[in-house]
Amino acid sequence: MATVSEESLQVHIQQGRLVEGPEYATQAYIDGLTRTLTVSADTEIVSAPSYLRAARAAPSINSYTSAMGIIQDELGHAHIAYRMLRDLGVDTDALIYEREARAFKFPYAFDVPLDTWTELIMANAFYDRAGFLLLGDIYRHTSYGPWKRALAKVDREENFHLRHGEKWMHIIAQEPGGREELQRAIDWMFLLTVEWFGLPDHLKRHTEQIGYRIKGYTNDQLRQQWMSTAVPLCEGLGLRVPARFDAERKEYVITCPFPSRFDAAGKRWLLEEGPISWDEVLVRWRQRGPFNDTFVRELQRGYRQLSRRVDA
Repeated sequence: MATVSEESLQVHIQQGRLVEGPEYATQAYIDGLTRTLTVSADTEIVSAPSYLRAARAAPSINSYTSAMGIIQDELGHAHIAYRMLRDLGVDTDALIYEREARAFKFPYAFDVPLDTWTELIMANAFYDRAGFLLLGDIYRHTSYGPWKRALAKVDREENFHLRHGEKWMHIIAQEPGGREELQRAIDWMFLLTVEWFGLPDHLKRHTEQIGYRIKGYTNDQLRQQWMSTAVPLCEGLGLRVPARFDAERKEYVITCPFPSRFDAAGKRWLLEEGPISWDEVLVRWRQRGPFNDTFVRELQRGYRQLSRRVDA
């Protein structure tokens, strides 16, 4: 039970000192930290079945082994976040194995299957870049000491994942038809990753992440950081992205209707229908995508099989 006052906690945080456990925080701080950790843990763990699906199309044993290494890293990152949640009093067995698929809190992008090696590479280049920025922000700025120390290893590994994507983008771009394959993946994956960072700042509903310094940057600031490296990467390979740098505004801007409707089955943005509201995006996020249930069931399958044997 948290017994620290809000005033003393704020003084502690503003002095740049770390919170070393739930007993040193208020319930509001713990609730905000729990929400943030749950999204992080769920995102890391669901990447395993998502990446495994596409890794089977690896062009060689060496490339398959590299993909398996990335998957192993992601499961380790998930373990760290779930372990933190357990320290906060969360029943992590129930959280992982007994929740309905739609109750998981990972970005919608992971509900859309990766069907090719090229799509896996773009996931490394785009999705892992987003993960690197999000967790790197927490690693450098968080006020929660146990998570900050645990992320030192995660930060280096996520950097490897996105570099793996960059390296393979250059390889694929030199192959016959490779640039076209990359472009097809970018056409649907770029905007899904722009969405990855959540609602725009003026619509964000939970403000405790910044107020308690659970993280340092806002959704829009992280989105800008992502585009500042993802856009030049693609343009340097002669690939098109629906974004450009606006020198007058000194920020990256989306150059197509956004947010827009997304045809998940066809992996296609319905840009011809024009922009939609973020409320409509929230409806899609809550409904989840085509492989939401499939991926979560893969994660829960062993637990359910074991439970049936024990009950028999």
